[in-house]
Amino acid sequence: MNLIHRTTRRFAAGLAPVLALLFIAGTPASAADIDDPIALEAFIDGVVQPLMKNESSPSGTVAIAKDGELIFAKGYGFKDIAQQEPVDPYTTLFRPGSVSKLFTWVSVMQQVERGNLDLDTDVNEYLEEVEIPATFDAPVTLRHILTHTAGFEDGALGYLIIDDPERAVPLKESMQKYRQERINPPGAQTAYSNYATALAGLIVSNVSGKSFEQYVQDEIFTPLGMDNATFIEPLPAELEGQMAESYQLRAGAQKAMPFEIISSFGPAGGQSASAVDMVRFAQAILNGGELDGVRILEEATVEQMLAESFSHDERLMGMALGFYATNYEGIRVMGHGGDTRFFHSYLGVDAENGLAYFVSFGGGGGSAVRSTLVPALYKEFFPAETTPPVPPSDFDQRAGKYAGEYGFWRSNFTKIDKAMGLGGGVSVAPGGDGTLVLGFADAAKRYVEIEDRLFQEADPGVALAPGISPRLIAFQENEAGEVTGFIMDGLPFMSLRKLPTWETKGFQHGFLALSLLVLLVVLLRRFFQRRLIAQWPAADRSAYRAAVWTAAANWITLIAGVIVLTAVQDTLFGEIPTLLKLWLVLPVLATLAALWLLVTMFRVWRQKLLNGHWARLRFTATTLAGLFMAWFYWFWNILGWQYLAG
Repeated sequence: MNLIHRTTRRFAAGLAPVLALLFIAGTPASAADIDDPIALEAFIDGVVQPLMKNESSPSGTVAIAKDGELIFAKGYGFKDIAQQEPVDPYTTLFRPGSVSKLFTWVSVMQQVERGNLDLDTDVNEYLEEVEIPATFDAPVTLRHILTHTAGFEDGALGYLIIDDPERAVPLKESMQKYRQERINPPGAQTAYSNYATALAGLIVSNVSGKSFEQYVQDEIFTPLGMDNATFIEPLPAELEGQMAESYQLRAGAQKAMPFEIISSFGPAGGQSASAVDMVRFAQAILNGGELDGVRILEEATVEQMLAESFSHDERLMGMALGFYATNYEGIRVMGHGGDTRFFHSYLGVDAENGLAYFVSFGGGGGSAVRSTLVPALYKEFFPAETTPPVPPSDFDQRAGKYAGEYGFWRSNFTKIDKAMGLGGGVSVAPGGDGTLVLGFADAAKRYVEIEDRLFQEADPGVALAPGISPRLIAFQENEAGEVTGFIMDGLPFMSLRKLPTWETKGFQHGFLALSLLVLLVVLLRRFFQRRLIAQWPAADRSAYRAAVWTAAANWITLIAGVIVLTAVQDTLFGEIPTLLKLWLVLPVLATLAALWLLVTMFRVWRQKLLNGHWARLRFTATTLAGLFMAWFYWFWNILGWQYLAG
């Protein structure tokens, strides 16, 4: 794809949700009636259809129930493009991704009701062949897991989503093989964890004596009449023909991709279900655990699950037990989002308006459709009057306190997965107009201080990324009054930490660029002055050869890395490809070359080689560049073979 095509496509993709929100913002002040089926369908069609076209989302499904009645169910696009088979919201299966976790949490609470589990007991009491190490004094409990405060690092590369069912690892084995390190004491920070969720599913299996897939089938799907839902992968024969194809945009066309296998972490995201079936589950939660006379949870248990259980700041909506709260037009909606590689979903339970709904869209662009539709729905049918916050007159004098770069605690710290953070985190900078500006990727959003450490958005409707448009942010401080991190409303499961200087994008990218430039100059000089260099004394040539080899090793590592990652990027969540394993030899060689160069530098100064003080200083700069590259490989865990996949 050429640059013009790519730029045009990105512009169109970014413009679509903006136009949709502008259209919505231009509607009359009085809210539309969600009970009017014609108005509801017209609105959803008007948002979804152009977005799907502009975002190249091949398929989608939306189902909404209100006050116990299904008021909307519709499929968009095609279940199978080749066969031109449309999506049916009743029978076509989508991959809810992490929305699957809600079924794991309900399973846990069912076992709590039956006395088989306790939320505050060390989870090791319920595990058999898996053991969580005692990294910290406090043990991990199910309450920590359900609130995403267990303290595990994140991990995914090589094992989370695979294509070959023969490579799937049983849940008990995967929890031991792919165990994540504990990096925070339990209850200290929120860090979303697929591993911890899968661990909860294993606990349910252990205490119930059933596989997790069979347990959910017997205790949730069958009682609720969810005939088009399963955790079994690949799909059972009776459902196989109902799956919406997975598609990825390749060279401007939708290419069918293999069915995603998540069974090694199944409780965290392995479900397949139709939109209408997902709404039946949401209705049961809305109804206090009962649907059509069948009860899956006691009402008191559902109330416990939906009540706030953990928050870093009580002024923001926090974590319930598994469910999390999102503020839509001032309305507290409990639910969960979910993403696989090819599907993007959200399930919401809105007690205030008696709503239960599920949306899911396919393809990479499905994330933007999902993330635009739900807030647009509330703005159209339940609009709230908002007053723009007024910046305090003295804030600019205090703004520097918050400035810096922040990274999500939901990160990897000990394996090669850490390198996924190379793109940088969330930047915070004074806006110069009494605001703070949050920057993430290519987006920016302004915030105004309204209370101590609490900020409200000054740019409603502006998203930092699909699904990330926090209304409020609250900063954390230590006992010395130093800012240590912050939390975003709507993302209570992922707090952020203030990064030290050496972890910031400016430091990392700046020194990387400078080091590569210095090493490039060495190579260019070797090329253009090779005849002159050939006349140097043998000792000088030997020293310079060490610099050339270090420069070449690092540039080869960089160029080969770009080529390899481009070739294998679609497979990284399912395996560590042989090509990547071979590439990891190069950082080792580059580091050895840098160490050789360091030894040579001492010889250069001791023996006064290279004809002059300035020449030796240039050689020292080259050595420092090589050493920075070695530190860079070490820091991002790409020095050696640091991954969990077998």
